[in-house]
Amino acid sequence: MTTLYEFAGGDEVLHRLEELFYTKVLDDPVLRSVFPTRQPSHVEHLTWFTAESFGGPNRFTTGPGFQYLIDVHRHLKITDEQRERFVALYLEAIDEAGLPDDDAFRAAVGEHLDFGARVAQQNSHAETDDQLHPIREVSAWTWPRQSEN
Repeated sequence: MTTLYEFAGGDEVLHRLEELFYTKVLDDPVLRSVFPTRQPSHVEHLTWFTAESFGGPNRFTTGPGFQYLIDVHRHLKITDEQRERFVALYLEAIDEAGLPDDDAFRAAVGEHLDFGARVAQQNSHAETDDQLHPIREVSAWTWPRQSEN
């Protein structure tokens, strides 16, 4: 089985991706209110989350945990423009980080990004726990090649 994590290149590549991405969002005027200042652990947490959601180690779950993710998005009031810009900058960072230029891989990552950005947006507007997206754990994203071999 080849997970997205393995196909992407593992921790080193994902850390490079998240560093490039985080630099982009910090400099972006559309996302300034969502990412107002550099947080020392943000790249590490992003790397852990992406690795786990791509089928790698579960460091995000055993570390900060999914409730942390809910809490950091709460009350941000993410707009459609901000959600779309987040995804666009992430896709740019994927190219710059040198992740595989493979149609199936890119399609799976794009679906993952879109889904995750929509969950974050919903949670950012939730006034009550009932309005939160029902996901309460890191979802392992799969792709067609994961069932090969």
